[in-house]
Amino acid sequence: GKKLGYTFNNRNLHNVSLGQGQEVVAEQALDLAAKEGHWVILQNIHLVAKWLSSLEKQLEQHGEGSHQDFRVFISAEPAPSPDSHIIPQGILENSIKITNEAPTGMHANLHKALDNFSQDTLEMCTRENEFKSILFALCYFHAVVAERRKFGPQGWNRPYPFNTGDLTISVNVLYNYLEASSKVPYDDLRYLFGEIMYGGHITDDWDRRLCKTYLEEFIKPEMLEGELLLAPGFPLPGNMDYNGYHQQYIDDALPPESPYLYGLHPNAEIGFLTQTSEKLFRIMLEMQPRDTSMGEGGVVTREETVKALLEEMLEKLTDEFNIAELMAKVEERTPYVVVAFQECERMNVLTGEIKRSLKELDLGLKGELTMTSDMENLQNALFLDMVPESWIKRAYPSTASLGTWFADLLARIKELEAWTGDFSLPSAVWLAGFFNPQSFLTAIMQSTARKNEWPLDKMTLQCDVTKKSREDFASPPREGAYVHGLFMEGARWDAQTGIITDARLKELTPAMPVIFIKAIPADKQDTRSVYPCPVYKTRHRGPTYVWTFNLKTRENPSKWVLAGVALLLQT
Repeated sequence: GKKLGYTFNNRNLHNVSLGQGQEVVAEQALDLAAKEGHWVILQNIHLVAKWLSSLEKQLEQHGEGSHQDFRVFISAEPAPSPDSHIIPQGILENSIKITNEAPTGMHANLHKALDNFSQDTLEMCTRENEFKSILFALCYFHAVVAERRKFGPQGWNRPYPFNTGDLTISVNVLYNYLEASSKVPYDDLRYLFGEIMYGGHITDDWDRRLCKTYLEEFIKPEMLEGELLLAPGFPLPGNMDYNGYHQQYIDDALPPESPYLYGLHPNAEIGFLTQTSEKLFRIMLEMQPRDTSMGEGGVVTREETVKALLEEMLEKLTDEFNIAELMAKVEERTPYVVVAFQECERMNVLTGEIKRSLKELDLGLKGELTMTSDMENLQNALFLDMVPESWIKRAYPSTASLGTWFADLLARIKELEAWTGDFSLPSAVWLAGFFNPQSFLTAIMQSTARKNEWPLDKMTLQCDVTKKSREDFASPPREGAYVHGLFMEGARWDAQTGIITDARLKELTPAMPVIFIKAIPADKQDTRSVYPCPVYKTRHRGPTYVWTFNLKTRENPSKWVLAGVALLLQT
């Protein structure tokens, strides 16, 4: 926050990094600079939100009568959401705005990562060969984890603010460790990079596994033997100078941009672009006029469209489950029966809200009730084919439009009605049809534990993928359950060989065969040649995690980790 003793384009420069009580220093610098014609740089103004109104007033005062060479440069981090925009409108309107966009694509990201260093950096370590190799691998790792975000949840379950500081600090740690050790401490370095430098940002266990796997693939003893591929067709470079890495190697040797550079299947890009397009069209739809003409024969108003839809929905919804009646039919409350009751109760809450809100809106459209904001929101959602907010709060995670969502709801009710008819377990259970799939999977373990008198905390689930579909099963197994309705993203299941294999192009989420799930003692579990595959309710992944199924693989499980392979209950 002090006046610096050098000139910049023949202008005295005051550089103030805001935060930690530097506001007074900034105000003094602005007053002096306005008189003398100096330049002022105010960094990180997003850290001093309460002071920005004072800054706006001070800049307004200096707008007249100040030295003609007086200039102010302001920098701030981008706001994470529209609600977080804190820079006053007056400052924005009176300034020339420049945005420093993050680079896109592996080529630009890798150059940008390497730009943080110089020839001097490459020569500063006495163990030059090892230092250069690991530094370049770290640059590639940094570019991968930064750019992988564009693939959405298949890239990272949650977005993380990885930045160049993570990379430069990691290189400093690398230098210190190489200088202090006689051997390259690969395990220590991977731990520091993956659990502290980059891992410090990560909050999701599956994302932590992904970060750790990248480092295990990129930083290992083979890298010094010329045998390490950072991506298909892109080996780790040999000993070069700084310009050689930039111009000869990255420009000439890096393959064209594709998901393969990140360990992903090309389908990941198709899925990402499809979701981006859907979002764009959804926004365009929301911007359309509220009334739509239907040819020359007249106009179907928004209200008429909504009224027809709500009448159809009310007609298709069945009566709520009579819990007391169902309980009277049950002789023994087994774990499965308890799950059925819980599902019926939650379904009653959801269908009750749907009926209540639709009937209320119907009365509002007829003019018998005053339209409230909740009723208008419901009307807008029905017209735009979106699931209303009040329904979402009482429902299960879903990415479907309203029409598909409502058809799925009716299928879930039908499945529950069939199950509660005599409370015998269906021959094949639709796992996606539950509000809480975890409760059913836990019930499998509870039933087996009671039958065999095993401790529940020492048990786990074993899943065997069959070669059959739902229709091939006439009765449930003696222990465990057959489940259907799962889909694989990032790869596919080869029913003939019984292993995970590469996905076919344009088949984004191929269906899985029926899976036989049974409970076994945890110490009997076979973890050889398996990929621990996370199961999610929707393609948004993250908080929709359900369970982990161990699936057989002949390839290294790390391949499927980098490919973001997961099972989904809904596509």
